Amino acid sequence: MSRGVIKKVAGPLVIAEGMRDANMSDVVRVSSQRLIGEIIEIHGDKASIQVYEETSGLGPGEPVESTGVPMSVELGPGLIGSIYDGIQRPLDDIMRVTGGNLLNRGVEVPSLKRGRLWEFEALASVGDKVTGGDILGSVQETEVVSHKIMVPPGIAGTLSALYPGGHTVEDTVAVVTDDKGKEHPVGLMQRWPVRRGRPYRKKLSPDMPLVTGQRVIDTLFPIAKGGVAAVPGPFGSGKTVVQHQLAKWADADIVVYIGCGERGNEMTDVLNEFPELKDPKTGKSLMARTVLIANTSDMPVAAREASIYTGITIAEYFRDMGYSVALMADSTSRWAEALREMSGRLEEMPGEEGYPAYLGSRLAQFYERAGRVISLGSDGREGALSVIGAVSPAGGDTSEPVTQATLRIVKVFWSLDADLAYKRHFPAINWLTSYSLYIDTMEKWFNARVNEDWTNLRAELMKLLQEEAELNEIVQLVGMDALSAPDRLKLEAARSIREDFLHQNAFHETDTYTSLQKQYRMMRLILDYYEKAGEALKSGVPIERLVALPVRENIGRYKYTEEADVERVFAQTEEMLENEIRDELSRKEDF
Repeated sequence: MSRGVIKKVAGPLVIAEGMRDANMSDVVRVSSQRLIGEIIEIHGDKASIQVYEETSGLGPGEPVESTGVPMSVELGPGLIGSIYDGIQRPLDDIMRVTGGNLLNRGVEVPSLKRGRLWEFEALASVGDKVTGGDILGSVQETEVVSHKIMVPPGIAGTLSALYPGGHTVEDTVAVVTDDKGKEHPVGLMQRWPVRRGRPYRKKLSPDMPLVTGQRVIDTLFPIAKGGVAAVPGPFGSGKTVVQHQLAKWADADIVVYIGCGERGNEMTDVLNEFPELKDPKTGKSLMARTVLIANTSDMPVAAREASIYTGITIAEYFRDMGYSVALMADSTSRWAEALREMSGRLEEMPGEEGYPAYLGSRLAQFYERAGRVISLGSDGREGALSVIGAVSPAGGDTSEPVTQATLRIVKVFWSLDADLAYKRHFPAINWLTSYSLYIDTMEKWFNARVNEDWTNLRAELMKLLQEEAELNEIVQLVGMDALSAPDRLKLEAARSIREDFLHQNAFHETDTYTSLQKQYRMMRLILDYYEKAGEALKSGVPIERLVALPVRENIGRYKYTEEADVERVFAQTEEMLENEIRDELSRKEDF
């Protein structure tokens, strides 16, 4: 264990000398207050340490002690439903220890509760051949999550002992004897360094969607299960509501929510709302399958950098159990600001807008840990980790470095638009500037599982929206009267797409979630109206009559149809459309 003394203090950066035996990324304890830090640079016997706590009052000559282990998280029963800070200290336990709402410096609290007994149910048997990733048993962590106890990566051999029953996270529940006769005790808990991705056997192609129930996302800009998406948007454009909706409705078993450098009141909203949100899948509180990491903007800046890695390591752990995990990072801009501040204090050469030159590679290292994988272990189970990162560009300027570096990595871009939010169109995802690069790989899935016509309808929808944007420019110049009747019909169909399909009320009991089958039928109704009205127009029916058809009201209200009535109401609306168009065609001689 290496010991040194402080030479210099610059905000969260501490330079210590006498650290020749320490290693890069080692966790250190700084001063007699034992503040937590991590070595980020070594020159000879001098180590640069980023301290994850407030450094005011520190001075040269105070002791620094290396623990000899890298920054790691504790993985085991007790993670679900917990609220941690950026370095996995449980905020409820810290509050109990300190007796107040403010974080005291140097508090040492274990991440997982040591006194709690968990009922371990064995699934393997003594004498079994096991390898890293194999499931030995399970613990019922919450009403909805069965926590699989796995052999840690790198251990293989014969299972020589198994102890079912009540255990704490520190107890040994199994012993694996390797080929050399060495015994490896396995507990309910394992530790893993946060900056190293957890291993898996094979990465799979992103060819199935993460269904979210949000129409603009699932239909126009879908994210793959195991995919990565960015949600950039200015203040007030609805980033947090979009992430709440995804946390609540996305087709994921576990949700990890990282509040990285967010305002305290926003994080308070999340902490208050998530326990209150009723999980539609189970009827229980959403917290029964959620891990929260709260790192507010008034917490030490260096801990922001750690919070992202802490969250994704916990997410990878549940992915390894065979679960589908959705990770929400809100927001990576604050994390990049922390990188910029530490880089400045290290006197590194600044890149664009003062961000370090390695901003892009750090973002890539984070996002590349997502994916749908075959986990380690002999049963070949499949797990998925989907990452949705919010970006908060200053003034909504998406040309700034963090947004641009993120866009080079992610394959889905949901561009939140302040103008749409101002018009009360939510989700305020701009359909002209957003994109998804997963569409081609997921075409087969949508066409096979929903309807063979899905891809064609989606393409038709996008075409109408793009043509509407071009026609609107003409309208602004010369007025609506200058447009031909087919162009006016095109604008009406596009308005129906915007108002009836893309606009979705997150707080409406029925409209908050739309199944893929219902989304398909909504597209079908709007495009059938456009197609049949277009034919009637060619046959001489005036545009005013087609725009005023009563069936349009029914098409608009279809989104409020209960899932159980979707088929019946769809058939009724289609029949109504046929009849009204037929009536107009029979009356065209009267015009």
